[in-house]
Amino acid sequence: MNIGGIDIETYILKFEKDKANGMVPVNKQSHLRPLATINQVNKCISILKSKPKIKRSMWSRRAQEYEAKISSGKIYELAEVVRDLNKGDDIMVDQSYSERQLFEKAYDRILTEFQIILNISSEDTQKKLDKALKRNLEKQVQKVESKPTEEVITEEAAK
Repeated sequence: MNIGGIDIETYILKFEKDKANGMVPVNKQSHLRPLATINQVNKCISILKSKPKIKRSMWSRRAQEYEAKISSGKIYELAEVVRDLNKGDDIMVDQSYSERQLFEKAYDRILTEFQIILNISSEDTQKKLDKALKRNLEKQVQKVESKPTEEVITEEAAK
């Protein structure tokens, strides 16, 4: 590749989902982080399970910090962003558009890396992440809790 009259040898990274390409000069590949190890994945899962640490600062300031963590390339910081922005199943109720965008960006990145490392399907990886975040489990619990109440009402109506 020739940039500004200088020949540069590059790696071309293709991001299928975003339909984008990235170029990394061969002599700069040391700046790329290797894939996480299984121990790092386990630590990330424990971060996801921990209590969110949400600062009470202005959203614009927190958004900048979250964006910096996402772009840092550090998997633990990525896990922290996912944990902190996770709202369970009430995503539409509690989150602004920009908050959802940041969450989805971080979630997709960590999901993709986990899928590659764990060598399991996207659905299984998503189930594992959702379990750690306690997402979609609340609906199942509510369904179980609501059934007995409905049965009591129908029994009382039958009397």
